[in-house]
Order: sequence, then C-alpha cells, then structure tokens
Amino acid sequence: MDFSLPDELEAIRAKTHDFIAGEVLPLESDPANYDEHENIRLDVLEQVRIKAKAAGLWAPQAPKDRGGMGLPIIGWAAMYEEANRSIFGPAALNCAAPDDGNINLLSKIGTEAQKDWFLQPLIEGKVRSSFAMTEPAPGSGSDPGMMLTTATAQGDNWSIRGRKWYITGAAEAAHFIIVARTSEDPRKGLSAFLFHKDQPGWHIERRIPIMGPEEHGGHCELVFDNLIIPDENRLMEVGDGLKVTQIRLGPARLTHCMRWLGLAKRAMEIAADYTENRMGFGIKLADRESVQIKMGDLAHDIQVGRLLVMHAAWKLDSGDFARKEVSSAKVHVANTLHKAVDTAIQLCGAKGYSKDLILEWIYRYARQARLVDGADEVHKMVLAQFYTREGSDFWHWGE
Repeated sequence: MDFSLPDELEAIRAKTHDFIAGEVLPLESDPANYDEHENIRLDVLEQVRIKAKAAGLWAPQAPKDRGGMGLPIIGWAAMYEEANRSIFGPAALNCAAPDDGNINLLSKIGTEAQKDWFLQPLIEGKVRSSFAMTEPAPGSGSDPGMMLTTATAQGDNWSIRGRKWYITGAAEAAHFIIVARTSEDPRKGLSAFLFHKDQPGWHIERRIPIMGPEEHGGHCELVFDNLIIPDENRLMEVGDGLKVTQIRLGPARLTHCMRWLGLAKRAMEIAADYTENRMGFGIKLADRESVQIKMGDLAHDIQVGRLLVMHAAWKLDSGDFARKEVSSAKVHVANTLHKAVDTAIQLCGAKGYSKDLILEWIYRYARQARLVDGADEVHKMVLAQFYTREGSDFWHWGE
C-alpha cells in the first residue's frame, strides 16, 4: 500500500501550487478584479487563463488529444486541491464546476460529432456550459424519479417542456445538457440531450439571488416551452438519462470535495498566520492550548477528507461508480469546509469577519456545500442503505 503520488502527478501538484501562489492569489486583493457577483471579472480571468495554458496547467480532466492534460482522477484530486487555494483558481485552470463535470461526461459518452460541437469549445475555454436537472417542487430535486420536464418524440426531434431551477452557470452558458422524462418507466424513463443557448423555445426566467458569491452565470430558473432538439443531440440511448446522470455526478461530486479541501486548507493557513503574529495577554495566540486544539482538530479533519477523496478517486479510476466512497467524502468534506472557515473566522476575530480577509467570502460560499450535489442527509441515507446490504463487508479493503 503506497500513499505517495506518482512522480509525474507530484510535479504537476507542485507546479500548480506555485502558479496559484504567483499568478492567481495576488488577484484576490484588488477589489477591481471582482465582478458584480463577487467572482473574478471575465476579462481578468481571460488574461490569467492565457498564462495557465502557457504553463501547461489547463483542463486536467480533458483528454490530451483534445487539448487537456488527460490526468487520472487521482491527479485531479492533487491538482484541484492546489487550484482552490485561491477562490479564482479553478476557473483560471478550467477545472471549475459545472464545466469540469460536463467535460468529463462528454469525453466519456459523447459521439465524435457531439465532441466536436459541444465538448471541444468547452475544453478550449471558448464557451461555458450548464447541466439542467433540478426542478421546482413537486418536480425532481434529490429524487430524479419525480422529474416533470418532458421530452416528447416528434419524428427525428424531441420537444422539451417544463421548468428547471438552481441551474448553475446558466446565465453565461452557451452549451447545455438537459435531463427530461421520455416515458413513465421507473428505471428507463429519463433521457439526456444537448442544446445551444440560441435555440428557440426556452428562456431564463430569473437569476435566483443567493446567500453567497456566485459561480459565473449564477443559479437560474429556466422555462422550456417547445424547445426542439434533434435526436442526434441525444446522449446515449433513449431511457439512459439516469445512467448519464450517474456517470456525470459521481466524479463531479468528488471534484467539489477536491476544491473544498483547497479552500479549507486556505482558511487554516490564514488562521495560522494570524494567530502566530497576534499577541494577547502576554503570549501569542498560537501558543494558547485552546487555539492549538482548534487547529489540530482542523488539521485532522482536513487530512481525513483528503484520504476519503483519494480513495474515492482511486475507485473511480478503476472503473467503479464509487457511490459509497463518494458519498462518504461528500458528507465529510462539505462539513469540514464549513468548520474550517468558521473556526478561522473565530480565531481571527473581527478581522476574520471583515472583508479585509477572504474568509468571509469563503464562509458564505461554504454554506452551499452541504446542499449542492446531494444534501448531507441524502448521502447519509445512501451510506445507510449500503450498510444494510453489506453488513460488516461495508468496511472491506480494496475494490
């Protein structure tokens, strides 16, 4: 059993660390680099993306023959964690959600024509994308079996009608993946399709205001009223919508965790720097036992998260869906991120709560982690179901 990274991946991790430190982290300190939704301005992003491409740190999840780095998922884990030491890092390296999940999905299941049309511009960073699945009640949220949006066959086309919401990135996306109901079959009733923003028959009803800073394109509510999609833009077979979703969401949930570990480590770094240099009642805060206990607790939780993520990544690389492992990582890392930034703010006092530090940005962003791509409760339910089926084999070693 070897817990070290292969030399090639370690070199990429170290290179990513240095690039983020030198080219991306400094951008955070200038308010002029932020857009109206508290993300990096697109013109500033394009400049740092040029540098990332030149450094060979671009689209780690994309195939080499299409311009990406072609890394295994364990390589994503190492690189994404370093990338999200900066709040701007994933977007700079083209490994931010939802594009990273859509790139990975299309690389695996798209036809060559679909890859040329939909995937290639994403890899090159020329367009952004979105994945439209979640619906308002009584439609599907965590339970895709409740989906109400329909895709009705009309010759060689499909007519899409329905409503989606909290669709990440939709306001800036050119390419969309939508999941809709094509039959009442409980297992094969959903199908997935590709469409372009300029196709008629749909619109963005609103960009939903949220608590924290937003991804580029926000979180939007979409209305579909006879969007016509050619059958050639269907993903996989009719009725394979759940399979498409499973192929996409397992790795995508895990890449969230990879990035969140980077943010959790950043929060701890800020707290460590502050407590090392702040005096109180005659001693440094860092020398107080109460502070050391908090910092040790965070270091422990972050390392547990890293091991859970790398185990799940290894399982995915082996061809397994790794549902149990991904759910374990998702629950733990989402809560660890929230705990890390909350603790860092507490240790930094009023400065941590202010906009003088990036902690308050991370804190608002972190609250969504326990909700997106499956709430804590859903993933714990999944783990309980695995335990019911497997009993003591729940903890077996290996694949």
